[in-house]
Amino acid sequence: MNEITSQPLASDQVASDQAAPKPVAAGTLDGFFRLTERGTSVGREVMAGATTFAAMAYIIAVNPAIMSNAGMDRADLVSATALAAIFGCVLMGLSANLPLAVAPAMGSNVIFTYVIVKQMGMPWQGALAMVAFTGVLFLVLSLSRLRERVARDVPEALKIGIQAAVGTLIVFIALRGAGFVVQSQSTYIAMGSLRNPAVLLTLAGLLFTPVLVALRVPGALILSIAALTLIGLFVPGANGKMVTSVPSAIMSWPRWPTSTFMALDVGYLFSHFVVTLPLLFYFLCAEFFSTLGTLIGVTGAANLRRPDGSIPNATAAFATDATATIVGPMLGTSVVTAYIESITGVQAGGRTGLTSLTVAGFFCLALLFWPVFVIIPPQATAPALVLVGVLMMQGLARIDMNELGNAVPIVLTLLVTVLTNNLINGMALGTLSYILLEVAMGRSAQIPAMVWGLGVVFILYAVVTAQIM
Repeated sequence: MNEITSQPLASDQVASDQAAPKPVAAGTLDGFFRLTERGTSVGREVMAGATTFAAMAYIIAVNPAIMSNAGMDRADLVSATALAAIFGCVLMGLSANLPLAVAPAMGSNVIFTYVIVKQMGMPWQGALAMVAFTGVLFLVLSLSRLRERVARDVPEALKIGIQAAVGTLIVFIALRGAGFVVQSQSTYIAMGSLRNPAVLLTLAGLLFTPVLVALRVPGALILSIAALTLIGLFVPGANGKMVTSVPSAIMSWPRWPTSTFMALDVGYLFSHFVVTLPLLFYFLCAEFFSTLGTLIGVTGAANLRRPDGSIPNATAAFATDATATIVGPMLGTSVVTAYIESITGVQAGGRTGLTSLTVAGFFCLALLFWPVFVIIPPQATAPALVLVGVLMMQGLARIDMNELGNAVPIVLTLLVTVLTNNLINGMALGTLSYILLEVAMGRSAQIPAMVWGLGVVFILYAVVTAQIM
């Protein structure tokens, strides 16, 4: 992993980073995606895309299940989810040439359904219009390069803290989703019972998946996911059912999302603008910093950041996220964003936008074969995600943890993220503690203006969140 610093780029380097991939050999995949330059190959990129898709395929089932509670048609939501992911992944691969998969965001869909629609009473059509308008704001920020400056000026301690926090959160979410970590009245969380066959299946994966990676078995993560999924067909799970469900059909022809396509109620947005303004701010902050954290984490894991800490094609990546958030509501889904599960593909060797295009291809197949893809249980993906999270924490070795100015922001970012299950909370506490410690130690002049701005934004974000949650 490259050394991360927070020194600014020269103007010519910035311009270079914003350009689309420059072909080395016209008309070839190698030339357009810079495969040789980044030490990868077509086969490795396809395998990485398959790995990423396997880790995030759950969204095809989960997003419709959540958003249908807002009164939307579930069958149409399945198509809208896949189509939004296809659009975002293709745009990310072609414009930013980064191995980032894009799909409807978990978390935002919960706020959309249970806070905006069910609690506040906003019709889902108006809520979709609000999300699309947020996407427009994202795009303006992206094209102004403000997002890129944030990514470049964040100090090394905060960058590594974010990366470690994302890694830890991945581990926790994976273990919790697989039932390996459960709630406990006495200790809040505890390990699942080893008398539970599903827990034993996860444990076996946790022990053997790292062995496959250490032995450099090609496609180790996807092989682990596939093997555990197949074994799950014979392992008892909850309610007397097997861990892996038998698909209801091999193929199921999807329908166009007629009821949700272009159903945005723009009039409601503007007639209730005062009410929607805090919500716009909420989504703006949530997606701004969620995407920032994901981009820092994924590019760091892929060794794609420059020695000065800058992210190649950062503006193109942010603009893709913003554009997808405009298109997603037009299709009928909530905020669309870059997925942290992309790191599974990075660890499988993905280094270019060809990985993203492969993910898009699998989402195309999912439109026809989604009953097969959605049976992948969390017990099968958990070991791969845990291994990814562990590898993301390696950046901690580069930080002097004897320096409180480094240690406190990193530890707060990591622990608060995991304990609150919210990356933004961790980033906020880490940033504010960094500012206060630098001021207390007489180093306020060394704090970048962008970090001061982030501190103000995080305070406003906390105030708005307290009002709507």
